[in-house]
Amino acid sequence: MSDRILAAVMTAPRTPIEIQEFKRPDLPNGAALLRTARSEVCGTDVHLWHGRLAGVPYPIIPGHVSAGTLAAVRGPLLGIDGSDLHEGDRVAFFDVHRTCGRCRACTVHRTPTRCAARRVYGITDSADEGLFGGWAQAIYLEPGVGVARLPDAVSFDDYIGGGCGLLTAVHILERAALRPGDSVVVQGTGAVGLSAIALARLGGASTIVAIGAPAERLDLAKRMGADEAIDVTATTPEGRLEHVRGLTHGEGADVVLEAAGASAAVPEGLDLARDGGRYVIAGHYTDVGDTRINAHRQINRKHLEIRGCWGSEAGHFLRALSMLERYAARVPWREIGGRTYPLDKLNEALADAESMRITKALVDPWQ
Repeated sequence: MSDRILAAVMTAPRTPIEIQEFKRPDLPNGAALLRTARSEVCGTDVHLWHGRLAGVPYPIIPGHVSAGTLAAVRGPLLGIDGSDLHEGDRVAFFDVHRTCGRCRACTVHRTPTRCAARRVYGITDSADEGLFGGWAQAIYLEPGVGVARLPDAVSFDDYIGGGCGLLTAVHILERAALRPGDSVVVQGTGAVGLSAIALARLGGASTIVAIGAPAERLDLAKRMGADEAIDVTATTPEGRLEHVRGLTHGEGADVVLEAAGASAAVPEGLDLARDGGRYVIAGHYTDVGDTRINAHRQINRKHLEIRGCWGSEAGHFLRALSMLERYAARVPWREIGGRTYPLDKLNEALADAESMRITKALVDPWQ
């Protein structure tokens, strides 16, 4: 690898992506340099481009979930799964780093996703600090980052096809406490919703209903495991509620998973859940505005359990790898990655993702 490394930089919201050169970093003990094979352009990157996330230290190198080959390792490198890692290994890494492990969020409340020191590759690390994002030919893996070897059965496209959506979906299903035989409604057929559908099917759900758009995503939702796929643009909330109740003994779903990121999804999700059911809200990663609910009718009288789901943890990363190793040949995660783009086409990739022409773009920085 050259001493000059190319990266695609988002200098500010709504500005064109720029290709810039970075120096190959010096590696302290315990660090590594990853030759990037694949990264992704997901919904979060579109939000970053729109300037809808607070506290982002532009300029940044986006791309928070990536995989590649270890090009250089300084000193012993122990994988998060306990294995010894070496130059030439195919690996992925957990994008969240620098959680302190000492604050109340980490130790008392056991919610490391809310640690104030928490940083995320491709989102909260400035390009002024170096190669901290996946839209680059190489990524600096600082000491302490959770790295794991990719299973032989998992290709780079399999892993990035699942990407951050799969990690989040693992957390969603954990928060939902899915039981075998549960009926499930998934609101949203983006990358998160599609992986949630797959995991719900693998977890023993009886009936799975996907609500989303456009038609191509609804077709993929069925291939991921949905029994029914309802076009949100061609139906009404009343019609969708009647349809779901018709599939669930007139009750509504045992579990409703929100992965749409639309304010209108929340009151509808509350209605779609049965009395005593569970509702997990995971799609509202940015503030999309207020919504109106009736606490008596939609929550209290229904004895409804509502849980938020923010980000993911290292355990979700490892479990996602295990699911890919076992099921990537059967579940079409790689199809979520609609098209692969080189660094100089990432403005086009953002536009395609924004307009929903693709579910997710894959990034090949060497193409």
